[in-house]
Amino acid sequence: MNDHAAHANSFGPAAEIYERGRPGYPDAALDWLLPAGRPRVLDLGAGTGKLTRQIADRGLAVTAVDPSEGMLGRLALTVPGVPALIGSAESIPLPACSADAVLVAQAWHWVDPGRAVPEVARILSPGGRLGLIWNLRDESVPWVHRLGEIIGNQERERQTTVGPPFGPVELTHFRWSTTLGPERLIDLVASRSAIILLPAAERAALLSEVRKLVATHPALVGRTEFEMPYITECARADLPA
Repeated sequence: MNDHAAHANSFGPAAEIYERGRPGYPDAALDWLLPAGRPRVLDLGAGTGKLTRQIADRGLAVTAVDPSEGMLGRLALTVPGVPALIGSAESIPLPACSADAVLVAQAWHWVDPGRAVPEVARILSPGGRLGLIWNLRDESVPWVHRLGEIIGNQERERQTTVGPPFGPVELTHFRWSTTLGPERLIDLVASRSAIILLPAAERAALLSEVRKLVATHPALVGRTEFEMPYITECARADLPA
């Protein structure tokens, strides 16, 4: 398994931490990504169902697909009744024209676009939409910037190239924040693939540095809750009708 694949496949054993630590997505982003009047949605790379439950809460018919049994097992507990299937962007276990929209949250950077794009197009109906979404920490905030230095993975814009048979890609961003406390921040950091794959001693040392940040940074010291600011990056592209 190469390094990229190791990172992509690292999340299953950390499903509980992922569920506790990761945020959801702003409603405005879903409003922008989901096409009106097209109710069948595939959450591709669904993980523990962070996005799945928000789609289901809108009364849409959502199916979850993920390569990790561990992640889908957690999804089944949090979003019971939603079809949850093992699969990947390169091999989607659905028939042709079975979805009106495919959303991919925090996962498009793990896929092989050359194989994933035609596979997504296969299962979409004519005029269907591919939507990509990432929550990126807003590192213009000093303590968040310092967090990025500690965990060694400052946020950067993601690759949003799609290509034929889809039309042009549209991009937009949404600024928002979520409330969390020290332990959820630790879970958020610990749920990242680069941290999951560290040797145990290195991972413990890094998480200790995050705890030190919470205990000493002027914006965080003594607080049981604080705001984590995000910039949610969204891309969408439609098939011809």
